[in-house]
Amino acid sequence: MSVIDVTDLRKSYGGRAAVDGVSFTVEEGEIFGILGPNGAGKTTTVECVEGLRVPDAGRVRVTGLDPVADHEEVTRVLGAQLQQSELQPKLTVREALELYTSFYPRPADWRPLAERLGLTGKLTTRFGKLSGGQKQRLFIALALIGNPRIVVLDELTTGLDPRARRDTWELIEDVRAGGVTVLLVTHFMEEAQRLCDRIAVIDKGRVAALDTPSGLIRRSAGATVISFTPSAPLDDADLNTLPQLASVQHKDGRITLSGTDETVNAVITLLARSRVTAHQLRVTDATLDDAFLDLTEATA
Repeated sequence: MSVIDVTDLRKSYGGRAAVDGVSFTVEEGEIFGILGPNGAGKTTTVECVEGLRVPDAGRVRVTGLDPVADHEEVTRVLGAQLQQSELQPKLTVREALELYTSFYPRPADWRPLAERLGLTGKLTTRFGKLSGGQKQRLFIALALIGNPRIVVLDELTTGLDPRARRDTWELIEDVRAGGVTVLLVTHFMEEAQRLCDRIAVIDKGRVAALDTPSGLIRRSAGATVISFTPSAPLDDADLNTLPQLASVQHKDGRITLSGTDETVNAVITLLARSRVTAHQLRVTDATLDDAFLDLTEATA
C-alpha cells in the first residue's frame, strides 16, 4: 500500500522550474530514496510532500491527506529532519526531547528513543557541545518523537565523517525495522545503494529513472567492470571491437573495461588468442555511481 503519492508535481522560482513533472509513490515499510546532484529539485520535492511548500501544479498525498490543506493531520503521521536544522545552543538534549514531546497528542516515550539512538549519556549536554553525529542522532529522535508512520530524512549524513555516516546508516535501518517508512534524500551513491529498496533519480527537476538499486545498475551501459594487467601489450583496435564495450581505460599499465557479460567472455577469448596472461584479473559489477552518471549524462 502506498503512503506517499506524488503525481506530476511542478514548482518554479522566478520563472525557473525547480520541479518539472515529478511522479512517484512510496510503499509502506520501504526505504525510498531520492537521489540527484545538488540543485536537482530533491529538497523542493520533499518540502512539497511535507507541506512546507505549496506546489504550482500536480497532486501530493500523504496517507491520503493533502500536505497543505490537511497540514495538521499530516504532521501527526509524518516526521521530518530538514536539510538544515538548528536548535538553541544552550538547550540540553533532555530539554529538546521534552519540548518536542509537548508538541504531539500521542508522542513516543523519549527515554527508550534516546537510548535506542545512543543519546542517554548526552541528556545533560547542551546542543552547541554535541558533535555532528550526535546532532544528527538528536534530529532523528526529534523526527520520530511524534510516533510517525513516515519519516523524511533530507541529506542526513552530509558533513559527517565516514564512521559517523555508517553509524547513521545503521540507525536508519533500525528505524525501518521499527515499522516506520523512510523517505531518504541524498546525493551519496553508496548511501543510496546500501539503504534504499527503490530510488528515484531526479535530475534537472525531472525523474530520470525509478528502480531498485540493482535495477538502476543493470541499466548502466557498463554494468560489468573488467580490470587486469596484461603480460604483453594488447592492440587498442582489438579492445575497441569487443562486443557491448562501454569504455576502455589505461592507467599504470592496467586496463579497465566496462561492458557486459558478453564483453567478459570476449576479453577472455582475446587474451587466449593473443597468448597474453591477465595478472590480477578482477570482474565486478558496476556501482550506482556508474549508473547515476549514465542516467544524468543521458538527460544533459
